[in-house]
Amino acid sequence: MVNVIVYFFNNIKLNKMKNDAKVVIKSLLFIIINCHIYKILTYKKNSSITRLFGRKVSMTIGGLAFLSGALLNGFAISLEMLIIGRLLLGVGVGFVNQAVPLYLSEMAPAKIRGALNMAFQLAITMGILAANIVNYITPNLKNGVGWRLSLGLAAVPASVLLVGSFFLPETPNSILERGNKEEAKRMLQKIRGTMEVEHEFMDLCAACESSKSVQHPWTNIAQTKYRPQLVFCTFIPFFQQLTGINVIMFYAPVLFRTIGFGKDASLISAVITGLVNVLSTLVSIYSVDKFGRRGLFLAGGIQMIVTQVAVGSIIGWKFGVNGEGSLSPVDTQILLGLICLYVAGFAWSWGPLGWLVPSEICPLEIRSAGQSLNVSVNMFFTFLIGQFFVTMLCHMKFGLFYFFAVLVLIMTVFIHFLLPETKGVPIEEMARVWKDHSFWGNKFLGGEDIHRNNRKHYEIV
Repeated sequence: MVNVIVYFFNNIKLNKMKNDAKVVIKSLLFIIINCHIYKILTYKKNSSITRLFGRKVSMTIGGLAFLSGALLNGFAISLEMLIIGRLLLGVGVGFVNQAVPLYLSEMAPAKIRGALNMAFQLAITMGILAANIVNYITPNLKNGVGWRLSLGLAAVPASVLLVGSFFLPETPNSILERGNKEEAKRMLQKIRGTMEVEHEFMDLCAACESSKSVQHPWTNIAQTKYRPQLVFCTFIPFFQQLTGINVIMFYAPVLFRTIGFGKDASLISAVITGLVNVLSTLVSIYSVDKFGRRGLFLAGGIQMIVTQVAVGSIIGWKFGVNGEGSLSPVDTQILLGLICLYVAGFAWSWGPLGWLVPSEICPLEIRSAGQSLNVSVNMFFTFLIGQFFVTMLCHMKFGLFYFFAVLVLIMTVFIHFLLPETKGVPIEEMARVWKDHSFWGNKFLGGEDIHRNNRKHYEIV
């Protein structure tokens, strides 16, 4: 951050001109968050492209935008290049977050859908860890090379995504949705490795026939029979951001320095939390199709509540309301351990499940709209947290952790009463889960004509 300020604002003496410094920080904040703004503004367009042209095309567009944005940022010689690069990154993230979870959910067999879909979150956590390691190394590089590497190395995963998208097969669901029944059946046989796919293919055809009556998915998702999907595609990403995870992952070095860690120690601590994030996501991949979505949501929620209260209590005890105090080496180790436990709780619950559940609960006719809604709400609250975190930390101090703990408690209760288990349910049979739920079935779906395939019954275990 400091090197970026020196390069683009070298005519300002930050230590002497506080007003100018505030302008610089606000400008940098805008550069950081403008990619989230663009993602929010384009979510409907992303949904339409994914539905009309397929998941694969959306991933290709996303990879191209990612690569272009990373190169512009890495070679930026003006603020305009930096801003345009960030906007292109926003385009890329919007398309990828829209298409990849859908792609994984539609390609995966029901019994391992959770594990395969969570590979998306695993890739995110690995990217965060890689970014933390790069940010630990690059500040020591001379002549402005450090910040350029930090921004430009995003071209590596962008290239993998772009090239890889050309070799990926399209999902049978998407092929069928666009009218090619024979190709869809051949693709289903290919990805399942067997010619015996008649039952699953008939389910896809039934869902596709139902979707043909829906011309405007954004209008239809507001209908009563889709109320559960609308609620969860809105509230899961809303709650996911209000767990406070982005406070920890995006601002970890700043946060650790604020509570008494040294400069290098804060960066190392950020790397440690990133590693915990990756390893805990691997745990969720192993357990999601064994213990179910609800179990991970509830266990992770309780773990986050306990650790946030503990972190807030220790910081409050050591620093008080006025923020004056210090941490002993033992205190810092305890705090780091608690924060790692908090990150672990998120990483095997709300992190991956925040992408998995919205991508698997929507019927084909509103699936792209539901995923776009999920992405846009997620990005909007990422933007808000990024805007107001520093202000909240300054005013609430240790109370900020209590604030997030209360929010996690609310969302855990929400999951307990309103989310049915979706483990092992074929994606085109998901309507039955909502129909049989005590709240959704009685309040909203009792009189609705929801597609249900009565030929085969799937046991939820």
